[in-house]
Amino acid sequence: MEQHKKIVVIGAGICGLSAAIWLRRAGHQVTLLDKEGPGAGASFGNAGLLAQWAIVPVNTPDILRTGLKYLADPNSPLFMQWSHLPRLAPWLLAYVRHGRGAGAQRMTDGLLPLVSDSVEQHRALTRGTSAEPFIATSDLAYVYTDRAAFDRDAYGWAIKRAAGYIPELIEGDAVREFDPMLGPDMQCLAVLRDHGHITNPGAYMQVLARVFEEEGGTLRRATVEDITLAQGRIASVETDEGSFPCDACVMAAGIWSKPLLKKLGIKVPLEPERGYHLHFSKPSQMPRCPMMIAGKFAVNPMEHGLRCAGTVELGGITKGPSRAPFRLIRRHVGKLFPNLTYESAEEWMGFRPSTPDSLPLVGEIGSTGVHAAFGHQHVGLTGGPRTGRWVADLISGRHPNIDLAPYDANRFS
Repeated sequence: MEQHKKIVVIGAGICGLSAAIWLRRAGHQVTLLDKEGPGAGASFGNAGLLAQWAIVPVNTPDILRTGLKYLADPNSPLFMQWSHLPRLAPWLLAYVRHGRGAGAQRMTDGLLPLVSDSVEQHRALTRGTSAEPFIATSDLAYVYTDRAAFDRDAYGWAIKRAAGYIPELIEGDAVREFDPMLGPDMQCLAVLRDHGHITNPGAYMQVLARVFEEEGGTLRRATVEDITLAQGRIASVETDEGSFPCDACVMAAGIWSKPLLKKLGIKVPLEPERGYHLHFSKPSQMPRCPMMIAGKFAVNPMEHGLRCAGTVELGGITKGPSRAPFRLIRRHVGKLFPNLTYESAEEWMGFRPSTPDSLPLVGEIGSTGVHAAFGHQHVGLTGGPRTGRWVADLISGRHPNIDLAPYDANRFS
């Protein structure tokens, strides 16, 4: 018989919520802790796309040349807090190194099982619950200025095609027939059919937390301060609201997992990619489906407005938002949707937890009983339910029918 355990999950973003729900369904006693409540970080501010096609790592073989070109271009989606560069340099060197040789293919091979059935994983997590209506089936349109711009993206499309993601190309005036909202500068679309998106990420996280509680889980708002080990294994999680004894722990705190693991003497090469969004309320128009504006940002028509999210700013977690990423998104939105008006635009900035090899850490850290479920870079919402299910299976003594070596939580030790 399966042994039911007392488990603490740290972090109520999509990875922590998914792990907590699947662990509770396996019969465990589960307490979910978060210092700000469900979905307060990157799980709130993401683009909302279930990016099953996001199998091309950011650090491709030409990342060094492309990165330098982007940093010199004020219209590029890459920004740098230069004061943070000395601290960031070792991570950046490893990031470039992992994109060389066979590294890019290894990362694609790892991303594919993590994201390729994202819509079904979200549906399995929510089936029959009040969270299910937040999952929408939709097409996804990559938007380019012209066919030449699409052709310059050949490396990424070759990887997608090999995985079965074959685009339908739409060019010229037919672009406006597909979506009249698009401006005249947009002359080429690459459309992927039958994908999906979340219609309101913040509300989705709140409802998932309610589902967890309705199914017998315990949700507590508390700041985790330390982790206590006894003879090398987890014994309790210490918070500002008291101590929580446990048999196992899931670390799903995103970028905040790094300082918590440091308390155990474990160094993880995790750095924040600062992501930005503008959320337009009461827009005069809505696109017919989510869009990726090639090399720029993502667009998602949501139930509460139009979200345009993207850009990468390399820097720390201490400084507030920069203005340049917001200005860039506004400029590009103006060219993409020249007739768009709206009531207001909410600005948001958050931290994507990123590893040097673009893959998350999933599984037990050593033999501590602490299980990692963080480091998803740009695919946290997409891969969260799959990650939560893997971790729940491991803790429950069931081996997932997949090789988890690419996500080994000890691979950087």
